[in-house]
Amino acid sequence: MKKLTKRQLTWYGIAGLGPNMLNLMVGAYLCDALMTEGFGENIEHWTYLNKTLIVIVVWSIFVTIAKIIDGVIDVPLGALTDNLKSKWGKRRPSMFVGIIVMLLAYLMFLIVPKNAENSIGNTIWFFAWLCVFYSAYTLTMVTYYATFSEVTDNQADRVYLSNVKSTVDIIYFVLGYAAIPAMIGLANIRVLALAVLIMMPSMIIPFVLLKERSTKPEDVAKYKEEHPEEFMDGAVEEKEPSMMESIKYTFKNKDFIVWMIIYSALQFGLQMFLTGFNVYYSGTVGFSGMKVMLCNVAAFGPVPFTLILYNWLNKKKGFKFSLQYTLIIFSIGMICAVFCRPSVFPNETVRLVAIMVSNAICSFAIGTFFSVSYTVPSQIAADEKAKTGVSHPAMYFAIQGLFGAGVTAISTGLVWINIKKIAANPNSFFFAPVEKLNAVTGLMELVGGGGAGLLTLMVAISCLVAFGLSFLLPKSLVNVGRIENPEPVDAK
Repeated sequence: MKKLTKRQLTWYGIAGLGPNMLNLMVGAYLCDALMTEGFGENIEHWTYLNKTLIVIVVWSIFVTIAKIIDGVIDVPLGALTDNLKSKWGKRRPSMFVGIIVMLLAYLMFLIVPKNAENSIGNTIWFFAWLCVFYSAYTLTMVTYYATFSEVTDNQADRVYLSNVKSTVDIIYFVLGYAAIPAMIGLANIRVLALAVLIMMPSMIIPFVLLKERSTKPEDVAKYKEEHPEEFMDGAVEEKEPSMMESIKYTFKNKDFIVWMIIYSALQFGLQMFLTGFNVYYSGTVGFSGMKVMLCNVAAFGPVPFTLILYNWLNKKKGFKFSLQYTLIIFSIGMICAVFCRPSVFPNETVRLVAIMVSNAICSFAIGTFFSVSYTVPSQIAADEKAKTGVSHPAMYFAIQGLFGAGVTAISTGLVWINIKKIAANPNSFFFAPVEKLNAVTGLMELVGGGGAGLLTLMVAISCLVAFGLSFLLPKSLVNVGRIENPEPVDAK
């Protein structure tokens, strides 16, 4: 595949904006918009029809299952795009199919089949389309991320592309978490969900920049005959393993498995933060509209600038140091947020300033969490291909997605939805009368005035666990991105 210039890499990093924005809308807004529980202000705008359309307990299980399916299906879809044989190559056809199906599922998720409360029919409908959406989104983005190691030929370009992509992530997060809440009073969430479709043309970029040859066996053989200079002795011949072989190679890579352990702890807290903070602002903190927008601007607005600091640290100290720095910073911000509630700051203005300060502290880490999820798998895949010739970058992103989906399912499915249920109704619980859980409910009151108040504390603990695990980082990853590296690195 043709390598891209720095300018082209900048454009290439922008490409995922549209699909990512749709995924944000589904995960952060539309799944919550099916129920009124957890919202304190503008419920008629935050929800589809100002009623609980689904059976909450069943929905929490379905969301968990959908996220698990999202993770499991990464593996066969990753193998599909790594081994696809077509005259158009293997990446562009995979992305094209994924985009079309994703758009269909997204539109179907906005339709309410039955205008009734606590409907099991509605619950099944939304579950089915959620599974289709996540699967199509996975095919699109796993394929896109797999190309990160293919359109670059050195570590510096891979870090640059990852940073561009993480900056774009912050742009859509600012739009999603700041602009959307600000417009909630003007339009219903479903109308806003339709409006964000204008970002989908960003996925035209890969189809313009990717230059793929036919991957049909007969065409590949013909190309080798016509261009023998590209296959001289000494060059490592590229190998495309089958799905089972690819899985085996991936799980045999000890560096990657260590990274998955760290990544899982990080994702548990990060996904709970991203999914639950708008409900936290509305319910526990007592904000709506412009105040929610200001809170999110404080969290996401400074990120492009804080990424500059992260990149400077990365070049000077290496990946391990800069990752640990951001994990500690994020934990501090979340611990500060524990106290940003009416019982501690009764004055709304003071409370707003307090939460904005804690969010600004978190902004020093948020961009990093996105960047590392692109940098590490693409770097590991590139290293493996250079040493062994085995080319299966999509599988590394697929397995990372599998781990991430499993953790996210627990974090935002089982844990967050039921915490929110407790916050809305302290006299009930998923599996037991609340009077049998006095210690738990007492802790909830202590850390935030109800179940949703546990959010910040759990996020902080998750990041501190990831910090402790980061000391296990293999030497091959410790100094990724470091320019001044006087110490030899053992890449084994």
